[in-house]
Amino acid sequence: MSNPFKAALARAEPQIGLWLSLAQPYSTELCATAGFQWLLIDGEHGPNDLRSTLAQLQAVAPYASHPVVRSVNGDTAVIKQLLDIGAQSLLIPMVDTAEQAQAVVAATRYPPQGVRGVGAAVARASRWAARGDYLDVANDEVCLLVQAETRTALDNLQSICAVDGVHGVFIGPADLAASMGHRGNAGHPEVQAAIEQAIRTIVASGKAAGTLTGDATLARRYLALGATFVAVGIDVTLLAQATRRVARDFGLAGGPDAAAAAPPAAY
Repeated sequence: MSNPFKAALARAEPQIGLWLSLAQPYSTELCATAGFQWLLIDGEHGPNDLRSTLAQLQAVAPYASHPVVRSVNGDTAVIKQLLDIGAQSLLIPMVDTAEQAQAVVAATRYPPQGVRGVGAAVARASRWAARGDYLDVANDEVCLLVQAETRTALDNLQSICAVDGVHGVFIGPADLAASMGHRGNAGHPEVQAAIEQAIRTIVASGKAAGTLTGDATLARRYLALGATFVAVGIDVTLLAQATRRVARDFGLAGGPDAAAAAPPAAY
């Protein structure tokens, strides 16, 4: 029941992932057969609630891909529920300061190290009390990733990385681009320079660096800079591109418009 994803990041072993935004356990299980080392179940921008997240955790469970759950926010009660349904690795959006990071860390840990409510006896996380040692090991099993995705977060990046209990920092390209005045253009040279410098800063701190891009060349660039958890696609985007391509190949009305539309920005 240890966390293999957390262990791999601690060894600085690159982990290649896929973003899941369809909010369906059937498609999530399909993606789990592809061999990605981690799968991001998106509760911030994907239409997920607690029950759909649970269903996807159950769908992924028989496979080697490790599920990472992105919470809608850093609320203590939300984090408690996600941990109780069995999420071991969490990605928390919009963390701008070390103080916010410290609060999120506290939410993931049982007292006295944190403030997580104790109800594991009725939770999937403890296998409904079948794991008698759960309360003793739960704090160590959590892998906490926080998102730095604004100018403010980058200004505070070193202090965020210094927070004990933060295991990795994810650079959110789309929100960062918007924060820097380049909304919808994460590929802008200024944004890319900021992302690259952020990766260097995170790696130098000893924490894991991560991001998301559908551009294979960029993904390899980030990995070469030392990023160790990089998502290289989004299920929604892959489905949209494939279905529109088939329609276009047969000259259907939706094809040309779909072909001209730019793919959605990474987020």
